[in-house]
Amino acid sequence: HAARKRTTVPVISCFERVNVQARRTHRYGRRLLATTISMSTRRISTVAAVFLFASGVHVNVDAFAPSRPTFNPSTTSIASTVAEEEISVDPKEAVKLFGRLAEKYIMLDDSGGMCCYSACSDCEFRLPGGGYRMADQSSSRAKWIPVYEQLKFESQGKEHTSKWSTDIFTDGPAISKEEFVAKVTNELAYQPCLGGPYLAASGAAIEDNYLAEKLFAILAGEKEKLTRNRMSARLKEIAGGEQALTWPAFLAVLSEA
Repeated sequence: HAARKRTTVPVISCFERVNVQARRTHRYGRRLLATTISMSTRRISTVAAVFLFASGVHVNVDAFAPSRPTFNPSTTSIASTVAEEEISVDPKEAVKLFGRLAEKYIMLDDSGGMCCYSACSDCEFRLPGGGYRMADQSSSRAKWIPVYEQLKFESQGKEHTSKWSTDIFTDGPAISKEEFVAKVTNELAYQPCLGGPYLAASGAAIEDNYLAEKLFAILAGEKEKLTRNRMSARLKEIAGGEQALTWPAFLAVLSEA
């Protein structure tokens, strides 16, 4: 019989295999640790629990879970109230007031009609920016709330009485808050206007008096009644000295007050 050839595995190769496996396990452990760090808290707790369980340690997974925030009804209601107070005025509601006070015609400067409109460089009737001083202006839709009660240009034969001065102060020179709100919301006719969001007359009914009451407070201040003279003065102040209050200024004062 041919002698069998016996093959022996060198002992050193076994140790090398053990070392290789140990290094692999070590590298795997480092990669696992780096991966779990980037996970969310819940996932980290789950991986940790599984690892400990595999090691023979029994743990409660819920112990690793992050604590849940408690619900406080009073705190939530306060936060909701603050959020509601920070909400700006709805332009679609503000335009319902503006359309009741605004007009299509405005008188501006009685010296406007004295210009020849020939672009003279030294014309005293032109504006500093080069524009012309206009005696009056007209628009296809309501655009201005006049700051004056009545204005008359005798040299040009022009005269205009503001809508608000006649339709709000019908019974005298002063009006209370309740009377003002009732006049503005129920008696003044709405007309579609320029500058704000378009709203047809059929959809311009005022169901909430909040903005009307706010407008009264802006005009009357701390007074219990609003006079015709004070309303004229306050409108001119809000308009920055101009002869009319336009939509941007109207919305701004309602939003800031």
